Amino acid sequence: MSQFDILIVGAGIGGASLAYALTVRKPGLSVGLLEAESQPGYHTTGRSAAFYAETYGGPMVQPMTTASRRFFECPPAGFSDTAIVSPRGALHIRHADAPGSLALLEEEFRHGRVAHQRLGPEGIAKLMPFLRPEWAQTAIWEPGCSDIDVAGLHQAYLRAAKKAGATLITEARLSKAVRSGGRWLVDTAAGSFGAGILVNAAGAWADVVAEACGIAPIGIQPLRRTIVVTEVRPDAPADMPVVMDAGGSLYFKPDAGRLWISPHDETPDVPHDVQPDEMDMAIALDRFEQMCDWPIRRLASKWAGLRNFAPDRQPVIGPEPGEPGFHWCAGQAGWGIQTAPAAAAIAAAQLLGEAVEAPYAGIDIAPYQPGRFR
Repeated sequence: MSQFDILIVGAGIGGASLAYALTVRKPGLSVGLLEAESQPGYHTTGRSAAFYAETYGGPMVQPMTTASRRFFECPPAGFSDTAIVSPRGALHIRHADAPGSLALLEEEFRHGRVAHQRLGPEGIAKLMPFLRPEWAQTAIWEPGCSDIDVAGLHQAYLRAAKKAGATLITEARLSKAVRSGGRWLVDTAAGSFGAGILVNAAGAWADVVAEACGIAPIGIQPLRRTIVVTEVRPDAPADMPVVMDAGGSLYFKPDAGRLWISPHDETPDVPHDVQPDEMDMAIALDRFEQMCDWPIRRLASKWAGLRNFAPDRQPVIGPEPGEPGFHWCAGQAGWGIQTAPAAAAIAAAQLLGEAVEAPYAGIDIAPYQPGRFR
């Protein structure tokens, strides 16, 4: 039976970044990553819309997003062979009949000290000429929004963690874990493992894993998010921004001449290999056509992913009250990728009983503690 100091359940972006943070911060630490699938990140990390937006997730999440920017823009030497982020910009629009939605968003920008600018019809047309007039009266331009190479980032975390000594075990879905004598005995489809500390980074399966370990679930709810990829006429310009309805009904962004379109759906679901719903796809296309005078030639592809929310929609990072050998790293919702460096640093510090290091030291971690649900 393989033994570890720390065993992380889940090798998506949460588990992979945490394994990296632990092994880099404390060389020689024995860290294992248990992945239920044959491919890490299959269910959620690999189905991300892949952009960095500082206010996405609200004011409690924004400090982690802002603090993570430095890692993305200037990663450690040798971490990634390619750039992790690239400039994109975001155009936040609203319908003429919903004037208050931009004002609320502006308040979030000011609170987070995020660079932004109000635009009128002329400025909007330069960035997005296909909007219908009722959507192009006023908007907010967010220049700091960037694309994230999600696959590159995830693989870089896994590669660096393994180089530092972490062990990845795939096709190892956890079936049961028992705490005895200060250690966990963990049964999986790939065999049994022992560990001093168990970390629940299982994404949509976080509550399922907790119950299999004898820990009360928190109520982490998987919500389905749909993406349809369309070919449009003319092709989507490579330098166009991601366009978001400030009211939360739609967003779309370019990719290799095509458009990724999402109805910003949050449909309660269960942990499984989720597939897009035909109605959600139809809603996305209908909303896009109401917003834009930009003919869709055909539907190129589609997918759906599960975003995982705690009851208060904040991340869950830290030890389970009454069971310090069980830690949570879950509930990252749709902002788990853009907050990964900060979340991993916070989780690693708590696991090691050390202070959170710069540039993440100033983040208030109290709102993320699992104890708020107990």
